[in-house]
Amino acid sequence: MIKEKDRMLLSIAKKEDIGIDLLKRNISRGLVVIPANKNHKNLKPIAVGKDCTVKVNANIGASSVDFNLSKELKKLKAAVEAGADTIMDLTVVDNSADIDKVRSAIIENCPKPVGTVPIYQAAIESGNPQNMAIKDYLKIFERQAKEGVDFFTVHAGITKASLGMIRKRFIPVVSRGGSFLLNWMKKNKKENFLYEYFDELLDIAKEYSVTISLGDGLRPGCIADSTDKAQVYELEVLGELASKARNKGVQIIIEGPGHIPLNEIQKNVKLEKEICGGAPFYVLGPLPIDTAVGYDHIACSVGGALAGYFGADFLCYVTPKEHIGLPGIEDVRQGVVITKIAASIADIARGNKRAIAQNKLMSKARKRFDWVKMSKYAIDRKKFKELLSKAPRLKKGGCSMCGDEFCALKVYR
Repeated sequence: MIKEKDRMLLSIAKKEDIGIDLLKRNISRGLVVIPANKNHKNLKPIAVGKDCTVKVNANIGASSVDFNLSKELKKLKAAVEAGADTIMDLTVVDNSADIDKVRSAIIENCPKPVGTVPIYQAAIESGNPQNMAIKDYLKIFERQAKEGVDFFTVHAGITKASLGMIRKRFIPVVSRGGSFLLNWMKKNKKENFLYEYFDELLDIAKEYSVTISLGDGLRPGCIADSTDKAQVYELEVLGELASKARNKGVQIIIEGPGHIPLNEIQKNVKLEKEICGGAPFYVLGPLPIDTAVGYDHIACSVGGALAGYFGADFLCYVTPKEHIGLPGIEDVRQGVVITKIAASIADIARGNKRAIAQNKLMSKARKRFDWVKMSKYAIDRKKFKELLSKAPRLKKGGCSMCGDEFCALKVYR
């Protein structure tokens, strides 16, 4: 009789078009993770890492400026329908009970792996980030794990040594969790409690089969600070923590930048793989330009495609509202689609057979003017159908660009 875990691995291997033995080997070496909390009942597990397709995460969540549970569930639906592989709830509101309410609803309604950043709620419940304590953080961490959260961002790589390294930065910190901990260490004159008590976090994570996503609290927030001393130092600490997690049997993802120019993307991916033992690399973007405000999702796609080609495994989307405000439903949809395009570009460049075959099928459909099949193979079917409905259709099957008489596909067959 096939065990439930083996059945899950067989399903994932088939979806990724790789051998089950290769998948198991990569998991055992920490090169692939499957974020799957044992308490997330309606979950359809995915694999992130070596020999797998590049995955896409969508961040949603309410703020104290715009709290609406119904709206968050609509964002969730839009992200899932657009093809997001995972969802992160980043809700930060004044009332901790409302944070619980949003998270619980998202887990209940999401068939994809769900992630959170527990330090947000720890800061809210403490009344002030300066008042946080490890015992309170652990309670929140375990509470969310019990509910079924599949992966947690944990900013354990920021240490007291980081404080001196960010003084020369153009923008000292852009990570919310990172800012909480830097402020806490400065005011309390103590080491980061997440670093000091990392073993306790691992014990809880192991109990609930939770994946730890080691957060890059010192990621550069502008091109001027890219790949600086603080960023690389934190990455080295994350490498140390990743090794500790593996020894305890806990799955680990490493988070990465952030704002870095195109010519430094390969270097950043290579550094992460070398320092962190090949652990799956989860990048925010990356954003290779600071001035694309309103179009940061497109800038993210450029950086993400290149990062994926060089070996990044997991792309966190960026929406048109990045650096402006909380994304709306359509922003979420656009962010997912644009980042899925980046992931697919990377998959093709990496030689993924399924991605290459999908593109050949699209080309075959185009050659035959088969609009139905073109829709089937399009990344954004909704947009394709919308544009198709507005453009005049010709009797002989062509489009309005050239007409029947001058269509290249018809002039020369």
